[in-house]
Amino acid sequence: MMKILISVILLIIMVVQTYAESASASQNKDPPLVVSTCKNTPHYRLCLAVLRRSPRSAKADVWELALIAVGAVKTEAERAMDAIKKVRKGGEGKEVAAALKQCEEVYDAVLEGDVQEAEEGLKLGDPKFAENGMADAVVEADSCEGGFAGVGKSPLSRVNSAVHDIAEVARAIIRNLL
Repeated sequence: MMKILISVILLIIMVVQTYAESASASQNKDPPLVVSTCKNTPHYRLCLAVLRRSPRSAKADVWELALIAVGAVKTEAERAMDAIKKVRKGGEGKEVAAALKQCEEVYDAVLEGDVQEAEEGLKLGDPKFAENGMADAVVEADSCEGGFAGVGKSPLSRVNSAVHDIAEVARAIIRNLL
């Protein structure tokens, strides 16, 4: 009798635990379009993280997912501009100051040119135009990082890498529209 009671209790515990795990998994499940889209990017986990930040992604088509990713590039480029200002306040030497000036110009081009080009391209139904904007953003982030080559370690490596990688994700999403 005791063995049957223990078996029933264990069975109930297993059923409750399985139900709780499946309920939890279904709440955290990414939409199939987000998963399949991110699988076509060079940074799958980053893509998921970027798209999860926006509640719009749950019901978005690929065009909207591309706009979300471009918006993430804009956010990171704005962070880069903030980082440049912060490093400048530290009173770095002439060479670092010159590299920071170049980075400021680069990120101004990302914000005023590349991101706007990509957003307009997507809104006007011209994904090739949008892809070019994100390809340029990748090059611009690399250009900023390269500006510190003769100076020493770049104080902007983290943010340059973030802009580079998110722009690659955005570009890959946009390529699904070509």
